[in-house]
Amino acid sequence: MLIREWMTKDVITVTPDPSMLKASKLMKDHNIRRLPVLDGKHVVGIVSDRDIRAASPSKATTLDMHELYYLLSEVKVKDIMTSDPVTVYDTDAVDAAALLMENKGIGGLPVVDGSGELVGIITDHDIFRVLVDFCGASKGGLQLAFMLPDKPGVLTPIFEAISQNGGNVLSVLTSRGKTQEGTSHVYIRLHAMDSEKEKA
Repeated sequence: MLIREWMTKDVITVTPDPSMLKASKLMKDHNIRRLPVLDGKHVVGIVSDRDIRAASPSKATTLDMHELYYLLSEVKVKDIMTSDPVTVYDTDAVDAAALLMENKGIGGLPVVDGSGELVGIITDHDIFRVLVDFCGASKGGLQLAFMLPDKPGVLTPIFEAISQNGGNVLSVLTSRGKTQEGTSHVYIRLHAMDSEKEKA
């Protein structure tokens, strides 16, 4: 489950010198929330829609339209970007990227290769796609949920019962984050089956 398998590869980027207005228009035109800032092929910053909002004048400003437009055209990407942003390698694991985003409170990470050149971006949207895919949620079917002792072998009789009743497993997920000590939550999704087999 490597980042390069899930990242967005066709990345919209910007250099440090364009105006904030141009960066904002790029984001709106492509329906994205952040732009890696490149010097050549290397990432030197990242600018987000939040950065642009923070740098924009308040609606309560007393500036007229011409003054406002001039002011905004003078603000450059390099003035508002986050310099030296956190990046990840395309060979890193997706879950490591998700943990990094959670710990740093950020919604996206530029992805670089071994030479430090930008090759993609991975965002919270990509992480959602991974979750949906690994849960098998788009396939429908039946999800079984268990709280089980956290010890070897406890899943064996469950899988035997599923097999004996014609069940076909789509995904298996486990969690120990919000359970009693010594237990784990296990979620098993099965392909759709007829109601009699489900009851069995």
